Amino acid sequence: MARLLPSLFSLSFHYVIVTTVFISIPRLTHSLTLDADIEVLSALKRGLDPNSISPTSYLSTWDFNLDPCQAMGGQFLGILCSNPLDNSSQRITALDLDGIGYDGFLTPSIGNLTELTILSLDKNKFRGPFPGTLSNLKKLTRLSLVDNYFTGPIPRAIPSLKNLEYLDLSGNSFSGSIPTNKISGLRSLTYLSLSNNGFTGTIPDLRGLWQLQTLDLGTNQFHGNFPIFPVRLRSLSLSHNLLSGHISPIKRLTHLRRLDISDNRFSDTISKDILLLPRLVHLNVSLNRFTAIETVNFFGEQTPLEVLDAENNHFRGNLPVNLATIQNLSTLNLAHNLFSGPIPSEYGDKPGRPWRALNLDNNFLSGNLPPEFIRHATSIKIRLANNCLRCPRDIPLCRRRQRSASECVKKNNRGG
Repeated sequence: MARLLPSLFSLSFHYVIVTTVFISIPRLTHSLTLDADIEVLSALKRGLDPNSISPTSYLSTWDFNLDPCQAMGGQFLGILCSNPLDNSSQRITALDLDGIGYDGFLTPSIGNLTELTILSLDKNKFRGPFPGTLSNLKKLTRLSLVDNYFTGPIPRAIPSLKNLEYLDLSGNSFSGSIPTNKISGLRSLTYLSLSNNGFTGTIPDLRGLWQLQTLDLGTNQFHGNFPIFPVRLRSLSLSHNLLSGHISPIKRLTHLRRLDISDNRFSDTISKDILLLPRLVHLNVSLNRFTAIETVNFFGEQTPLEVLDAENNHFRGNLPVNLATIQNLSTLNLAHNLFSGPIPSEYGDKPGRPWRALNLDNNFLSGNLPPEFIRHATSIKIRLANNCLRCPRDIPLCRRRQRSASECVKKNNRGG
């Protein structure tokens, strides 16, 4: 009997160990991907043309014999998962596909990925209206659909995504107007792009997006006057629209670093207040109907402006001398206007110091070139074609043709 006691004790001890191990196994293996999330991934892949899934694409690595969140190395690329501390299932938190041209429709079951914080489908061929189940993705902070074929109005679900910080719908076929309530409630947005779509109507009051820093509404069909924008904007593009009227409200946007309002119907004067915006580095006002640039002597003025693109407007008279006193200006484009008279000697002092590019093509400028233009021709890109200048053809700078004498005389007779 005494000999049996150690054996019984040993058996009992091993039983406790084995039981403990088996009890602990579910804790180690239970954190697999939620079945509903796996089904979404499967439905997404089934909804695409198999011919658009190339062998080198992310989706070619999705092997559903494996668990998505447990897969290692080059398997299930394009997804990130949660890492629960308890024994709950892992959830997909990011879906970021490669832009390889996946062609098809986005499954409505995408709305079942309720833990998603990032959804990025850029540079593919997803088509049709965006599924309404988007409204279920309450935790999204980033939604990017760049360069696809989505159609219809802005998805109705977007106003419910209160945590969005980044929204990019550019390069699609979205259309219709932008009702204020569709966008202005997204108080966390810092980046918004609706460019290269078919949006129409006027741009609504977007002041409610008070944290917005980047706004791109370019290449649509917006019309009306210059809208009211959030004052914290750093980058604003309204290019290639049908906007008109004055641009004086821009002077309120004192945080702007980059402004592009090219290819619209804006008119009247570009005021000195805009040129003197305290952070503005890049200004593009080309392809509009402006008639004057209001300049001052910028010596001593704190303006960081480096690029001024003002081609294809209705400027006339002499070139504005005081543009040469903007200390940081390196690129100046005044081509395709009606400027006349000589090139100011002050412009001659600027090549290479710090001017790197000067475009005066297609005006009615006359007289001799500043001598410095010839001396610094290799340190600055100067364009002077189609003017009325006395420009010797043996100088490389002058090899592009000037206007005929009859064109220049006719312009002078009209008085500019």
